[in-house]
Order: sequence, then C-alpha cells, then structure tokens
Amino acid sequence: MFSIGGFSRGGEYENKTWDLLIIGAGPAGFTAAIYAARFGLETLIISKDLGGNMALTDVIENYPGFVRISGSELTSRMHEQIKNLGVDVIFDEVEKVDLSECPYYEGPCKFSVITKNGKVYKSRTVIVAVGAAPRKLHVPGEEELTGKGVSYCATCDGPLFKGKRVIVVGGGNTALQEALYLKSIGVDVTLVHRRDQFRADKILQDRFRESGIPTILNTVVTEIIGKEKVEAVRLKNRVTGEESEMKVDGVFIFIGYEPKTDFVKHLGITDEYGYIPVDMHMRTRVRGLFAAGDITNVFKQIAVAVGQGAIAANSAKELLEEWNSKTGE
Repeated sequence: MFSIGGFSRGGEYENKTWDLLIIGAGPAGFTAAIYAARFGLETLIISKDLGGNMALTDVIENYPGFVRISGSELTSRMHEQIKNLGVDVIFDEVEKVDLSECPYYEGPCKFSVITKNGKVYKSRTVIVAVGAAPRKLHVPGEEELTGKGVSYCATCDGPLFKGKRVIVVGGGNTALQEALYLKSIGVDVTLVHRRDQFRADKILQDRFRESGIPTILNTVVTEIIGKEKVEAVRLKNRVTGEESEMKVDGVFIFIGYEPKTDFVKHLGITDEYGYIPVDMHMRTRVRGLFAAGDITNVFKQIAVAVGQGAIAANSAKELLEEWNSKTGE
C-alpha cells in the first residue's frame, strides 16, 4: 500500500481508526478534506484517481477565481492544498463499506471500508464523493480524443467552440438543453440521436424544434476521427445501414450518467438510478455516512461539488462532537 507520495506506510493507515474517511478525490472529496483537516479531524482519502471528471476537462472558465485554467492544473492545486494540510491519498478502489460495527441509528460508529486490494480501513465517519461518470459511446477515438474535442460538459467546454462546428449526441433532456446552450453562445450545432423520437420533456422538445438546430435521427456515431484533435465523425443510419463521414471540431456526448455507487448499494442508501439522496446537511439514511458531489444527482458542476464537500465535512465534525460529548472523549 502506498500513499500519494509513493512511500510505503505499511499498516499505519489500517491500524488506526480515522475520524473521517473520504472516498473519492474529486472537487467534493478534496474540499471535504480541506475543511476536515482545518477542523482538526484525522482524515484520509481513498481514491482510484485524482480529480475525477474535473481532471478530464481541457479548459475550465466558470470556476470562481480563475478566468481560465485546465482541469489538470486545478486538480493539482487542490491536491497540493490537502497535502499541505497533512491529508494523504491512498490509491485504491473501495469494494464495500461495512456497518457491522455501526449501530444503525445510534453512535458512536466504526465503519469498515474494504478495498479491492484487500485492505480494511476503520473510520468513525465516511463521506462518499466518488462522482458520476458520463456514459460513453465506447467507439474508436473517443477515449484518445477526450479533452481534445470530445466533451461531456457543454457548460465547461462550450465557449471554446464558438464559431466552430460540433455535434451533440443524445436525445434526452440533457442533450437538448446542452444543444440549445451551445447554439446560444454561437456554436454551430447538429444533434445526432439513435432513435426516431426524443426522450426529452415535451416543453423542451418544443423549444428545441423552434431553435432550428439541425437533427440527424436514427443515427449512431461509430467512430471519432482525429490525431491531435477531433476532425470528423463516422455516422451510421440504423434503418438503412448507410454510413457517412461528417467534419466537426467537437463531439459533445450526453447519453446519461452512471453513478459509481455499486459499493454502497447494499446499504440501501441509493435510489433507483444509483444516486445517493441526501438532506441539506449531506446526510444519507445511515448515520455517520455522508455523500457529496455528482452522486447526489445535482447540477454537475465543480462549484456545486465544492460546496457540498464543505457541508459534508462540517456535518461529520458536528456528529463527531455529539458522539464525543456522549462518550466523554
């Protein structure tokens, strides 16, 4: 087992009970760690990567304090901040959160966080901040060109494509909303949808039709073409089988999100879509277990995740203070 710095700590991380364990090192997890460390809580982060979706964003222009910054740079700055506060990140993936040492409604609690590498970490409180991954097309060129013209966030990347030609892939509320947004800021948009009808709300469909945005129905993207950046897409009509190539500067994909919450579904805290409902204090149905960021099914923006991370850390601190007062610690 290694910390982010790459040096072995042996069983030091496992042979103790942390005040707070944060699962996920995106903006919500980083912010929760910043606040928790400043509150004096012994805090550890477990994450399979750094930054999450934020790190994949080529340019960010809507995060307060930065006119223009790359997602990787913002990730690096947040990471540096938690390191300066003494919070380590363990690179691992959580397989299960166990409640066998947690009274369901009363405290104090001791969560067991079990990773895929077979490690077990104990903590009195837990914040789940693993995010929700955009559903992908899984076509050639998509992964290689992500951040180089392939995007899953029009609000983040749309302004970079003013005056340029892009396609939006999808037919639900998000796809239509983002296509309308892109057109409103001067992007040349065409929408590509695999079905012959949209799945979006009627009022949104009406607005979309009134916008005059060109639409290609019954069509799927089979390949995204480009070397250093997106140059074209290959399309296939699902009815006729006809294939064609379309020159574009960008591909915006909005075919849904997949919350990365399989490891907590057994706790009964997720909804039918895999998201984790929370109250205004970021509390879940399990006392001592909090959630923050995209997995709470909110407006998927860095600024929102940051705010939720701060609230979750404060709620964990208040609960620990309550438990300490009862046990005399």
